[in-house]
Amino acid sequence: MCYFNKKNMSCFEDIKVGDSAELVHVITSEDVEKFVALTGDDNKIHIDIEYASHTTFKKPVVHGMLGASFISTLIGTRLPGDGALWFSQSLEFILPVRVGDSITIRAEVKRKFDRENIIELQTDIFNQNHQKVTAGTAKVKIIEQVRSEISSSEHLSRRKIAFVVGATGGIGRAVSVQLAEDGYDVALHYFKNKRGARELEQQIISLGRKCHLCCSDITDEDQLKVSVEDIVRKFGTITVLVNCTTVKVINSNFMLLDWKVVQSHFDLNVKGAFLLAKLILPIMQNQKYGKIIHFSTQYIETTPPSELLAYVVAKSALHGFSKSLAVENAFHGITINMISPGMTDTELIADIPEKTRLMTAAKTPLRRLAKPEDIAGAVSFLASSRADYITGETIRVNGGQVML
Repeated sequence: MCYFNKKNMSCFEDIKVGDSAELVHVITSEDVEKFVALTGDDNKIHIDIEYASHTTFKKPVVHGMLGASFISTLIGTRLPGDGALWFSQSLEFILPVRVGDSITIRAEVKRKFDRENIIELQTDIFNQNHQKVTAGTAKVKIIEQVRSEISSSEHLSRRKIAFVVGATGGIGRAVSVQLAEDGYDVALHYFKNKRGARELEQQIISLGRKCHLCCSDITDEDQLKVSVEDIVRKFGTITVLVNCTTVKVINSNFMLLDWKVVQSHFDLNVKGAFLLAKLILPIMQNQKYGKIIHFSTQYIETTPPSELLAYVVAKSALHGFSKSLAVENAFHGITINMISPGMTDTELIADIPEKTRLMTAAKTPLRRLAKPEDIAGAVSFLASSRADYITGETIRVNGGQVML
């Protein structure tokens, strides 16, 4: 996985001497194989363990240009980003890089040439031991777009761009498909289920919508920042955020409950929502429009089952967080609402006894469990202009189990 620490910049006037960006990448054998297939450079010093063992290197050495190619990634996507014309590069390969090494590629603006819209960058690569393995200098010309007379914020607010966090779960998948059917281009977030994300991506594309995948731990601010920046670079903005992430709920008697379990619920439900809001609200505030949708639980509005303290307390905190945020951001044209699902037929309830599921369905006025599509329908409504005058509200999709 790669991550960056500097926002994308493409306007020459905004770039200052001293501005920097970093990218981290772990070199894999697959990287080397792809490089060889693309370039045809199958020098045995890079790919043959037996051959390399009889050299002073003792082990295969990664192609120097493989590592250096990430300088292009850094220049083209972050510093300066879109509009960068990389036309000059010096390189000195100082130390060997091996498969498994974690390399940090760093660029720093050293000079600006105002007349030509050119910047000069120091480009260095370090290994996991903080040793410099490659050094160089790059020159980049900034090619800027002609500015439109139409207000950029007005233009962006009209876009239908949804960011679905936790998209590979049962509800997340249904929400993603529903929003695509509603005409949204969709950014799909996943943490571990890459295969599921790829399959969902193809489904979204088959509906005629654009799709972008991003992988991150939403409790890690650096990783999440990269995901948000990549979405904005891909689609230009984010108009709807749907946070479908969840954690497996395990019943536990309070006296046997470890605080680490409680903390895990808080981290995913509250810290994750907090970090997402910190990164996405400025985008929505700038365009004076946006929709944020969180997921609550009916257990905070009725007598909760026993032994679900960690889950109920974290969802209660998220409930308060959402309402407070809704009040603070209403002035900016941003609505923040919650959906409270009943027991929903997804993999998350696979370990719940069949008897419990049948009893729950029997006690529900509509006599069945919720389907992911039921929840997705409520998301569709809250994400639409039909819900522009609803904020700080909880939509209950529970078949009538809780009526307030």
